Amino acid sequence: MIKKVESPLAPAAIGPYSQAIAGGDVVFVSGQLPIDVKTGAFAGEDIQAQTRQSLENIKAILESEGLTMANVCKTTVLLADIGEFAAMNEVYAEFFTAPYPARAAFQVAALPKGAKVEIEAIACR
Repeated sequence: MIKKVESPLAPAAIGPYSQAIAGGDVVFVSGQLPIDVKTGAFAGEDIQAQTRQSLENIKAILESEGLTMANVCKTTVLLADIGEFAAMNEVYAEFFTAPYPARAAFQVAALPKGAKVEIEAIACR
């Protein structure tokens, strides 16, 4: 059985999808844009601020299920510019400790609303 997961501390879905779905021991968090739920705008213009906000959104969603970033077992990072990988990675490293989640990172042609980054996560209970 699957269950919808939501947190008021993260932006609402902007389409026909859920913030996250829990099924058994796994929580699938949809790609999180760097939207600050308090303002409805991007947290900043640079990759560091946007990465931090995307990860804070994931953290809030996981916390609504009693999980932490330590439960994250896999992420996917979508970047508008792969040249900003190192700067994104500096902030990303602040949110995780060993053993680090498995990860894939890609440059994409464009992200919704002109974001520089979008991050999705899979967490295990």
